Formats: sequence, C-alpha cells, structure tokens
Amino acid sequence: MYFVALRMLFGDRTKYLAILLGVTLASLVITQQGAIFTGLMSRTFALISDMGDPDIWVMDPKVQFIDDTKPLADTELFRVRGIEGVAWAAPLFKGTTRARMSDGTFQNCVLLGLDDATLTGSPPGMIAGRFEDLRQADAIVVDLFGATRRFARPNPTPGGPPIPLEIGDSIELNDRRGVVVGISRNTRGFQSQPTIYTTYSRATAYAPRERKVLSFVLVKAAPGEDLNQLCARITRVTGLAAYTRDQFKWKTVSYFLENTGIPINFGIAITLGFVIGVLITGFMFYSFTVDNLRYFGTLKAMGASDNRLLSMVILQALIVACLGFGLGVGAASLFGSLARGNSPLAFRLPWQLVFVAGSAVFLISIISAMVSMRRVLALEPAVVFKGA
Repeated sequence: MYFVALRMLFGDRTKYLAILLGVTLASLVITQQGAIFTGLMSRTFALISDMGDPDIWVMDPKVQFIDDTKPLADTELFRVRGIEGVAWAAPLFKGTTRARMSDGTFQNCVLLGLDDATLTGSPPGMIAGRFEDLRQADAIVVDLFGATRRFARPNPTPGGPPIPLEIGDSIELNDRRGVVVGISRNTRGFQSQPTIYTTYSRATAYAPRERKVLSFVLVKAAPGEDLNQLCARITRVTGLAAYTRDQFKWKTVSYFLENTGIPINFGIAITLGFVIGVLITGFMFYSFTVDNLRYFGTLKAMGASDNRLLSMVILQALIVACLGFGLGVGAASLFGSLARGNSPLAFRLPWQLVFVAGSAVFLISIISAMVSMRRVLALEPAVVFKGA
C-alpha cells in the first residue's frame, strides 16, 4: 500500500514538483531569515565572544549592554581582586574615539585599552604582526575590517582599489600618534566600526579625559569556583553588577530584542515564509489528493481501511517534507557560505535553528495533509464506478 502511495506521489510529476517547491521555499525563507537574525544578534556581543579569557564581567549596575559603558573608579579593580575566589582581575577601557588619517579624513572607531602587564582581552587571532608588540611606544593594533576598509587610503591611481593600512603606518587619535604594529582577526561587530587595541594607560590618554575611566573589570575565577556564586559574592561585596560571559551575552541580546525593531522585522519575514508555505503546499496537496480520489476510492472499495488510507497520505506528506527541508536548508547554507570571512552579511546557522526550521516544515506538511484528509475520509467507494 505504501509503495502505491509513493507511485501516486511521484507519478504526477507536475503537482509533485509544485508541492516540493512550496515546501522548499518555506524551508529556505524560515532558515535563511532565522540564520540572518541569529547572526545579527550574535554580532551584538562580538566583543564578549572575542575576549575568551575572562569568566566574569564586572560593571556598573546601570549598564544595559556591552556598548553602554558607565565608567568606574580605578579603586574598584583592587576591591574585586581582593574577593575570595578571584584568580585574577584585569581592567578594560572601552570607548569611542575619532581617528584622523594621514590624508586628513576622520573615522569613528572603538578604542579598547587592555591591562598593560598582561594584555588580557586580546583578539582571537592575528593576521599580521605580534600582539605583544603593543607594549612598544605609541603602538596600536587595528582589526582587519578597519585596516582594509575604514582606514584604507585612497589609491592615487584613479579607479584603483583603496590601499589597506599596514604595519608601520600611523594614525592620529585625539591629537596623539598611534603606530600600527599588528592587524587582528576579530568577529565583526553590530555597528561595523573598526576596533583599535592598545594598552590601558595609553587608551586613557587617547580618549577624552574623564574623572572615571575604568569601563569593565575582567575576572578569572579560581579553579573549581562556581561562577554564579562568585558573581553573587562580587555583587554583595562591591555593589557592582557581575555577570558570567554567557549571562552578559544574553543581557546584551535582550536589550536589542526589547528596544529595537529587529525581532519584529525578522518575525514578519519568517511568519510570511511559513504562511506562504502553508498556502502553496496546502493548495497543491489538496489538488493532488482530489486528482487521485479515484485511486483512493478503488483501494477503499477493495477493503482498505480509513486509517490505512490516511497513513498513505501522511507518508506522502512526510516524503515531501524531508526532501523540501533538505533542499531548503541546503540552499540557505549555500547562501550563508557567502557570509564567511569579513563579509558584511550576518549569517549564523546553529543546530537549534535547523531543528526549529525542520519542525516548522514538517508542521506545514502535516497541516497540508490534514486538509486533504477530509476528502479521503468522506470518500464513498461508489464514486469510483460513476460514469463507468
């Protein structure tokens, strides 16, 4: 019986391809838009992901997300270092400044000042140079995006490509000279601003002077220490907010979800893909079932039960769901391959999203099958012999 169901499905090639196209389109839209949304949200905490050494981030209690810095007094660093369970704590300056290029152009950028002694918070990799050279006089490290895009110099040859920033070049930060000693590999951020690394003391000199300059305290927990308990202990002793790396990521994502229109925009696109899939697949599957009612009627006249006929329809729906889901996810993955490297396209396809997209596609197919099942259940075997 199931072999007959497959012969019915593949026999009407036109309707089979139309049903498959509807499921594939729904799978593609849901997976692609979901992956772009996930990739965009992951860029909001790119800096947290790149700084893999610290276990806990300590900050002012009013901080809402990673870019919402509220400076602390430098003495807070020593208070955190004295708490039981803290292996080490390092300062981090995070601010924005305006860089002036040799040709006189200006560019806003993110300025990160790392602990002078340990350079805690270094980028995940280097394209050129050594990060340890940051201890040299006036040394800075620029991320790959800034070096090849925002800080690139115009080509003197008309129509030629821009000239990337190289080791040994200099830029001006707040009327102070910065010499490039390295190009880092960073995760691209949400605002797509270039990132400049330097030492903490030098960063406070580059930035406009304030009474408080400490943005975050980066904490490494002692071996075997429970991170949540250590966060609670830091908060109790210092009155500051302390979050684990994952907690701070979710806090940042939650801010963007609650205060921007990104979830609504992508939610509409994903819902539209689901609705289109239901409408196209449901209509074509219903039409396919109606065209094959004579075969179902013949099987029913031969003694096939309603449950057996329904299982045949469900089998047809599941076959289409598997093929359409595979094609849709494959097309979305192929599209996402364009987002590799330093691409401006945000794309991230975790297994959880694949599971959600697969569940949605199978739900679309089951809904479509349920619509056509009504005709099968109401079918009278006598209709087969009408007009005979």
